[in-house]
Amino acid sequence: MKRRSNHAHSLPEAAPFTRRAALQAGSLSLFGLSLPTLLRAETRPQRNPRLAKSCILYFMEGGPAHQDLWDMKPDAPSEYRGEFKPIATSASGIQICEHLPNVAQQMHRVAQIRSVRHTINDHNAGAYYMLTGRSPLEGTQLITRPGRKDFPAIGSVLAKIRPSNGALPDFVHIPELLFNNGANLPGQFAGLLGGALNAYVTGDPSVPDFSPPGLELENSVSPARFARRQKLFESLMDRTLKSMGKPTPFLEMRSYHRKAFELLGSNQTRDAFDLTKESNATRERYGFDHEADRNLRARQFGGVPHIGQSMLLARRLIEAGVRLVTVCGGRRACQAWDTHRQHFPLLKRSLLPLSDQAFATLLMDLDERGLLDETLIVAMGEFGRTPRIGQITSSAGADAGGRDHWPDCFTALFAGGGVRGGAVYGASDKYAAYPARDPVTPEDIAATIYYALGIAPSTEFVDAMGRPHAVAMGEPILEMFG
Repeated sequence: MKRRSNHAHSLPEAAPFTRRAALQAGSLSLFGLSLPTLLRAETRPQRNPRLAKSCILYFMEGGPAHQDLWDMKPDAPSEYRGEFKPIATSASGIQICEHLPNVAQQMHRVAQIRSVRHTINDHNAGAYYMLTGRSPLEGTQLITRPGRKDFPAIGSVLAKIRPSNGALPDFVHIPELLFNNGANLPGQFAGLLGGALNAYVTGDPSVPDFSPPGLELENSVSPARFARRQKLFESLMDRTLKSMGKPTPFLEMRSYHRKAFELLGSNQTRDAFDLTKESNATRERYGFDHEADRNLRARQFGGVPHIGQSMLLARRLIEAGVRLVTVCGGRRACQAWDTHRQHFPLLKRSLLPLSDQAFATLLMDLDERGLLDETLIVAMGEFGRTPRIGQITSSAGADAGGRDHWPDCFTALFAGGGVRGGAVYGASDKYAAYPARDPVTPEDIAATIYYALGIAPSTEFVDAMGRPHAVAMGEPILEMFG
């Protein structure tokens, strides 16, 4: 039985943010900060006993085929079960795809939710739903591109209600913002919390000349000049706050501009992003694709050459204190797991080999370093794939060997952070088409993530206009823990 804390937290309303204040805030650009502003003040939410300190969200955008990866149906007719065979795993009674041999040896650390469902058949809107836990319907229209009224990404919420004290950003996105059908995917941004709480986007850590943006001072800015700017900024903020009676928006603005100064001046920050500090053996363990043609997308058999080093960078950032890291299964406009054409060849040759190596190594590495118990790992896409091969459910152009979009039933994986490894929650029917028991919504997925991080779903935060919002509308799946 799923239960939810009923202790909501009452938060003070923010003071009005006047036009004059907004104009004064705009003058801060004179200080030449090249990083996104990253943090607002803590709102002291009600919390469950903390199970995890941080989270790595592995977003397999495009929609991975649960029936060919995690929830296989070997007894179904061939047009449903597909070409792949199941293999035994380290979790008793659990089988997964034969092309995931490394992950198979880690399944004693992984719990599956096999009954996730919703009704959104669109990539962009489905991504928004899964990444925020909020419905992508605005009236009768789907949210398919980012907007200022959007509910914030989970990482933005964490940066708002549980900021860290260190110099690192609290929300990091690896490697690039995801893009589809003419727009960045909604659900990746801070939305109604304002751009200050957007993720820091790293770029691709697998390229030879990887250099995260904005972590170095411009050549024209010496350390002494930078220190003078920081002192001048503090002086200006102190005078402004004194004259305005310390309005909440300016108090928050000072906190995240301070964080930006810390980021620019911090060796700790640069070290956390520096993969050259890892041994060659460790980097190879996570995986390189030295032969990848980066002009090809994953669905053009270009593979996922970024994924191994992205997982390694995620581990380094979590180890350094980042709250939430999103690792994307594909690159910028890749939609890697959208296998509506050449489904099985793409999985076997382009997607699974390096993904299997990278994800399994992440689980092992975190465990070896004593970090798995305090790090929640979530792997999911925006939806699943059609139960029958060649079944057409969208205008994406599915062929006879593909699986098209299918939001009616799919699987999400959880590990670490107090999760019971080897557990299975819910079940799909014999064709992996619909939940057979215990259906789970995106709202429940979000609530479970917050719960694992020690945050009651009923906890509230206030947006820039002083309006309260509960972090999640669903129920945490308590059976996953303990």
